[in-house]
Amino acid sequence: MELRFHSMKMAARNLHGFTLIELMIVVAVIGILAAIAVPSYAEYLRRGYRAEARAALLSAGQWLERAATAQGKYPSSIPTGLQSTPANKYDITYSMASDGATYLLKATPKNGQEVDKCGTLTLNNAGVRTAASGQSVQDCWGR
Repeated sequence: MELRFHSMKMAARNLHGFTLIELMIVVAVIGILAAIAVPSYAEYLRRGYRAEARAALLSAGQWLERAATAQGKYPSSIPTGLQSTPANKYDITYSMASDGATYLLKATPKNGQEVDKCGTLTLNNAGVRTAASGQSVQDCWGR
């Protein structure tokens, strides 16, 4: 009995917990994972806000087409509710030709969204979509 007690006591003495090297390896692994995950998540958020801007532009464009059908020309302004995205990351601006026959809608990034690769998105009365940053329209409007 005393021999078993003595060997358990010796085994308990040898268990001291984690070594400093083991802890540093864990910290390094967490750091590497964070360095990969944080930029990916930030790009995921920017892409989501960009989708919101596209939806806002299309919604404003539909509203303008309905108004033009009813009035015979495009209105001089859009409602306040169509002038920003729900997350307030883009401002929607509207400009109309003097004859009221054409328009241009712009979604200008703000509140941290300025770093988005697509920059300002535009939509005109003919349905032509552009991205001001030099990115392809498919990259900015397709996803």
